[in-house]
Amino acid sequence: MSTIRPIRYRDAGVNIDEADRAVSSIKKLAKRTFTHGVLADIGSFGASYELSGLRRPVLVSSADGVGTKLKIAFLTGRHDTVGEDLVNHCVNDIAVQGAVPLFFLDYFATGKLDAAIAAAVVAGIARGCKLNGCALIGGETAEMPGLYAEGEYDLAGFIVGAAERSQLLTPTSVRCGDLLLALPSTGLHTNGYSLARQLLFDRAGYGPATVLPEIGRSLADALLAVHRSYLKPIGALIKARLLHGAAHITGGGITDNAPRMLPTGLAVSIDAASWKIPPLFEVLRRIGHIPEDDYRRTLNLGVGMILAVPTPSAGKAEALLRRLGESPFRIGRVVERRRGRPRVDYQ
Repeated sequence: MSTIRPIRYRDAGVNIDEADRAVSSIKKLAKRTFTHGVLADIGSFGASYELSGLRRPVLVSSADGVGTKLKIAFLTGRHDTVGEDLVNHCVNDIAVQGAVPLFFLDYFATGKLDAAIAAAVVAGIARGCKLNGCALIGGETAEMPGLYAEGEYDLAGFIVGAAERSQLLTPTSVRCGDLLLALPSTGLHTNGYSLARQLLFDRAGYGPATVLPEIGRSLADALLAVHRSYLKPIGALIKARLLHGAAHITGGGITDNAPRMLPTGLAVSIDAASWKIPPLFEVLRRIGHIPEDDYRRTLNLGVGMILAVPTPSAGKAEALLRRLGESPFRIGRVVERRRGRPRVDYQ
C-alpha cells in the first residue's frame, strides 16, 4: 500500500515561521511611530485612528510605489532607503494639497520572504514616518512563490492626511502673475530609473560602484539618494499665508506635473536657464542622446517641488524658506494660456 506524503504550506514555498519573525520586527518598528491618534496595535484586522483638532477636516489620501528604483536596491543589497523613499513620495503628494500626514500603511510582497530584508525595508518606512510625524499603523507582508524573481520584492504605500477645508490648496487658489519658486531635488527621487539603468548599466557598462568624476560619488549612492520630503517648507508657507499652489515633480517631470496645480486658462512660463541641472542628469542625457522634450518629461532635472506664491510676497516666501535651510530659486511665472500653446512654456 503506497503512502502519500503530506504537503505542508512550507513545501509550497511559504514559510510561516519566517513571516512571524518579520511581523515581530515590523511591530517594534511601527510602534516607534505611533502618535496620539492611534487606537489599535499592529496585528488587528483593521487599523483605527482618531481624528481631532480640526474644525472642518478634509481627508486627503494617496497611494504610490517606488518603481524600478527597487532594482538598484536588489543590485546593491541595500534595502534601508527605499522605504523612506516611499513615505516621502506619498507625503509630498498630499502636502501639495495642504494636508498634514496622519497615518501610513505599507504593502511588501515577495516570492520568498527574508525577515532581515523585510525588516530593513520597513525600518526605512518607519524612519520616514517618524520624520514626517506620521504613524505607521498597518500594512501587508505577502509571500507569493512564483510571482517574483528570486531576491526581489515589490513595495507600495497608502497615506492619509488631513487639512482644514479653508487651507486646502486647489487649482482655484493659483492666480495669473504668481511667481514660481523651485526647491531642489535630491536626485532622481523615484522616477526615471528604467531609463537610468538602461543607460548607465546596459549601454555605458558602468557598475553600481563606478564613480564618475562629474558626479563625485558612486552610482549606487547617487541612484539610491533618498527622495526628500517637502512637508516642512510647504507647511511653513501655508501657515504664513504665502502659498497659492504647489506641484510635486515626479513622473512626467515639470512638463506633466506643473499643470496639475493650475486652473483652466492658465499656464506656466519656465525659465530654463534659471537653474543648473545636476551632473547625474546631464550624464544620462549625454549617454542616451535624449531628445530635449523627452529629457524634460521623464526626469525632474534637479527640481523636486514648484511653489506658486503671490508676487508681492515672493521676497518674504524666499526668506522664510532660507531660514528653514532651503535653497529656493525663481523658476518662472503663472501666465494666461494662449490658444494653441502648451500649459508649460519653456523660455
